[in-house]
Amino acid sequence: MMNIETLARFQFAMTTVFHFFFVPFTIGTSLIVAIMETMYVKTKNDIYKKMTKFWGNIMLLSFAVGVVTGIIQEFQFGMNWSDYSRFVGDVFGAPLAVEALLAFFMESTFLGLWMFTWDNKKISKGLHATFIWLVVFGSMMSAMWILTANAFMQHPVGYEVINGRAQMTDFLALITNHQFFYEFTHVIFGAFTMGGIVVAGMAAFRLLKMESLTESVQEIYEKSLRVGLIVGLLGSLAVMGAGDLQMKALIEDQPMKFAAMEGDYEDSGNPAAWTVVAWADEAQHKQVFGIKIPYMLSILSYGKLSGAVDGMETANKNLVAEYGEDNYYPMVNLMFYGFRTMAAFGMLMLGVSVLGLFLTRKKAPILYKHKWMMWIVALTTFAPFLSNSFGWIITEQGRYPWTVYGLFKIKDSVSPNVSVTSLLISNTVYFLLFGGLAVMMVGLTVRELKKGPEYEEEQARLNAYSTIDPFEKGAY
Repeated sequence: MMNIETLARFQFAMTTVFHFFFVPFTIGTSLIVAIMETMYVKTKNDIYKKMTKFWGNIMLLSFAVGVVTGIIQEFQFGMNWSDYSRFVGDVFGAPLAVEALLAFFMESTFLGLWMFTWDNKKISKGLHATFIWLVVFGSMMSAMWILTANAFMQHPVGYEVINGRAQMTDFLALITNHQFFYEFTHVIFGAFTMGGIVVAGMAAFRLLKMESLTESVQEIYEKSLRVGLIVGLLGSLAVMGAGDLQMKALIEDQPMKFAAMEGDYEDSGNPAAWTVVAWADEAQHKQVFGIKIPYMLSILSYGKLSGAVDGMETANKNLVAEYGEDNYYPMVNLMFYGFRTMAAFGMLMLGVSVLGLFLTRKKAPILYKHKWMMWIVALTTFAPFLSNSFGWIITEQGRYPWTVYGLFKIKDSVSPNVSVTSLLISNTVYFLLFGGLAVMMVGLTVRELKKGPEYEEEQARLNAYSTIDPFEKGAY
């Protein structure tokens, strides 16, 4: 149904998902670049400097597009969600202001210093590497403040409603919100995983054309692949731990979201079985079919063989009793399969990291000899983008019908002065803009990959040669 609320939600979802392609990409690749430059400082091996510059160029592309999409996303609050902004602005605005004025300023400043001081003899190698580590820290702080605001939407704390508006009463409560801890660790470790997997995957794409690469370039890609897989492995393990904690917290904080992700309309009973595959009739609020594994949901939820979980029917009754009549059911099939898709891609990245590291060990680096193996690593490049996107979709969609859980609803948040026509126009403009940015980003990334890690060095040599005076003594 094409109404104002639906179109406004679609526009924000489109903007957020597209923006979130680049945020974890930038955080993750900046970590990879920082690790590579640290290895250069420690070993004095020029190969790590080439790796740092090469992957740094791709990281800078992601940063630039992320800034553009981030600005567009912030426009949404004034354009389509002004009533939400009026209600929660006194709380929501504080962490966003700190993010822009402190964290983002720090990140962009040190990124500029890192970019423009490569050949500055007054800047030591160690200090230059410190710049990129401060970029990593700044990007994490940006994520921290944004997720502080989002955690308030998931589990509001430290506020009081005065004259129809939420006003902050305890800033410390805001930054110690337990939902913030779960979100921050999940997002940051997911970003690290993305950085590792994307670098390894793009290196694998280039190694598929190994016969056209020089030995030095081949070595750069092989080392990059190894570094990426190590970070991908550690990140995947950390994401699993953070995600497990976040899921368990939802049992108390947002039982409807938890039940929808498990596809359970009815209470699980004790012990609780976990649904592997299912389909829901969302209109009738019932499960059409489902395949379950006994005891598994109790194990996943409580770490033991016993324990029951409320179904969506019970969660809905509790919400109606507390907040009044409304439709509190989210899109169950999207939640159910979105969660499993996210988890499946997470397991894929973990498996590829483990096997990739084993198959590229010094004693028997057989991965490089089999193109079908390289294709698996290469195609895994796209897994973190899909996994992260589904993660955000289920996080936000599962909160329906709330913008601030238990406090303020979506239908009350939309700007009163927007129309279906204006939203259709802005949706079309944004879609075309994001499509253009996506094509540009992919094209520039592919171009950087094709130029290769020794391009800058070759250009420097050519420039140095072209400046030689042909009449100078010894020129020939």
